[in-house]
Amino acid sequence: MALPAFIDIEASGFGRGSYPIEVGLVDAEGGLFCSLVQPEGDWTHWDEQAAALHGIGRTLLSSHGRPAAWVAEQLNLRLQGQTVYCDGWAQDYPWLARLFDAAERSPAFRLEDLRKLLSEEQALHWHALVTQVRDELSIGRHRASSDAKVLQIALARIQSA
Repeated sequence: MALPAFIDIEASGFGRGSYPIEVGLVDAEGGLFCSLVQPEGDWTHWDEQAAALHGIGRTLLSSHGRPAAWVAEQLNLRLQGQTVYCDGWAQDYPWLARLFDAAERSPAFRLEDLRKLLSEEQALHWHALVTQVRDELSIGRHRASSDAKVLQIALARIQSA
């Protein structure tokens, strides 16, 4: 059975004023894409606790981040017409919208919560399985493309169980 694409977004913090700083995805074939996002001039919110979690600093974003328009274009090229899943829809959707608003573009794909792929029984075991996969892959810090890959592997395991 083919697995869907997954996307993950790291951000400057949580809540009002936060913005995407890294976008990563794994496509249906297992291919990875990841990009840091150069903050727009009015994107000023910064939460040190969030930075401690993902390990991405402002200096790195300034030197290696790509413009929002480029990141949005890459996402559309890679995901056009697909339904893409995430594990934090309530946070990821506004961050993705902020990215596309800054790029003056619309997504060419649909973002859905991965819970739509899980039965009630599977949902009960989801977080433990994600932690197990993360541990097996020795992924310490939260980075967008590796987080997306962990979700895809966990989905494959839970669907085959």
